[in-house]
Amino acid sequence: QGHTDSVISVAFSPDGEKIVSGSCDNTIRIWDTKTEKITISPIEGHTNWVTSVLFSPDGSQILSGSNDETIHVWCVQTGMTIFGPLYGHIGRIKSVAYSLDGNQIVSGSDNAVIQIWNALTGQIITILGNPLCSQSNWVTSAFSPDGKQIVSGSWDGAIRIWNAQTGQILFGPLHGHDSSVLSVAFSPNGTQIASGSYDKTIQIWNAQTGQRVTGPLVGHTNWITSVSFSPDGKQVVSGSCDKTVQVWNVQTGKRITGPLHGHTSWVSSVAFSPDGKWVVSGSNDSTIRIWNVLRENIVTMTGPLQGHTNWVSAVAFSSNGEQVVSGSYDTTIQIWNIQTGQLINGPINGHTNWVTSVALSPDGKQVASGSIDGAILFTDVQTSKIITSAEQSHTDLVASVSFSSDGKLVVSGSYDNSVRIWNAQTGQIVTIPILGHKDRVTSVAFSMDRNYVVSGSFDTTIQIWNAQTGCRVTGPLYGHTDHVKSVAFSPDGAQVASGSKDGTIRIWNTHVKTQ
Repeated sequence: QGHTDSVISVAFSPDGEKIVSGSCDNTIRIWDTKTEKITISPIEGHTNWVTSVLFSPDGSQILSGSNDETIHVWCVQTGMTIFGPLYGHIGRIKSVAYSLDGNQIVSGSDNAVIQIWNALTGQIITILGNPLCSQSNWVTSAFSPDGKQIVSGSWDGAIRIWNAQTGQILFGPLHGHDSSVLSVAFSPNGTQIASGSYDKTIQIWNAQTGQRVTGPLVGHTNWITSVSFSPDGKQVVSGSCDKTVQVWNVQTGKRITGPLHGHTSWVSSVAFSPDGKWVVSGSNDSTIRIWNVLRENIVTMTGPLQGHTNWVSAVAFSSNGEQVVSGSYDTTIQIWNIQTGQLINGPINGHTNWVTSVALSPDGKQVASGSIDGAILFTDVQTSKIITSAEQSHTDLVASVSFSSDGKLVVSGSYDNSVRIWNAQTGQIVTIPILGHKDRVTSVAFSMDRNYVVSGSFDTTIQIWNAQTGCRVTGPLYGHTDHVKSVAFSPDGAQVASGSKDGTIRIWNTHVKTQ
């Protein structure tokens, strides 16, 4: 669990070690399949439902499509945008996919258009479909493994196979389903196609001739929302609005595994792991489940973690990933064991008003917290005792706190329009209050070498400061049209990412030298 709304799309990484999920909460999340933990913060950038996500063939990037009619490409390690939003569709995007070599992207939308993009530049290469009027309403699509063909399924119930280079239809429309086609997939060797439909059936097609090979596969009691081949191409997994997952033998059409019950709402996306032993499913119940398709066992995420008596406003992982610290409107801080979901320490009292921000030191021994009360507290993780509190605290709520990479300093940003840097051991201020923003400071972060601090504000600007002197180095940087919600340095310090209420993410060159 992690998403706050329906999970629409899920996919394994090529090495099977990660899962990416896209949701109606407009976010993308990356999960570690072994620890069942989120690897980085939720990726935000889309302004509407994220309808399709998957990893690039080399596993270094994530491709996403959304009802906001845009496509993004993200870095798996940092969650930062590589390029995007890509504009071109004038309808909601139903599906996105990479070519096997990772050089091209195909996308299908509900205005009956398929577009092929250069994955390196983000430029449109080819547009298939409307205005040729070969399909009606939305389409879902996928590349063949060799990148030479594209299969599409449409609202009109037909399947079409296209030449990816020329845009010409090779086969189709192929009729077999009695209603709209919601999902299509190529087999790993490119010889077969699976399709799932509103008619509650799955069909297997020959990609070279367009003839139906197997089907209809009957067993689901509601719409088929997602289909995917196993790595060896011998099985197909399906997800349905009947809340179940089922696995089928491609050659015989017989059900091998399932129906697998566990989701409490529609299953919207399914995929096999690279070794074929596991299936991941995402659902409108906002959860992701991992199934051992050989034993029909289910592995679920830890949680929910319950203990606060009011809204949870801030969370952070420990450096070893074994613990989570949370801050709440109930004015307390709590520390949790991720494996068991049990409360380790807390509730920790000290703040007199809502806790708005928490951060863990790199060694996992301290928690820094900021609050509406304007105070910053430093708490020992093991004992839950407050080590010290920041002197000369802010005069308004503390919106953001962040440790330096060595854990010796903490930077804070406040609604009093200031940025301050503190000694994490003594709580004493290190530099004079940093003033320069004309409105409330919402987010702050150190560069990896701790020499610089970046800040974002309600004044829509980003500024970079010398952490030793408090002097402004770069900025103000203008570009956002609404207040800046979040800022972060790249690991090498050469760039800063910013997220804003205007719905955009921007990448800036810092023009500073980091060690």
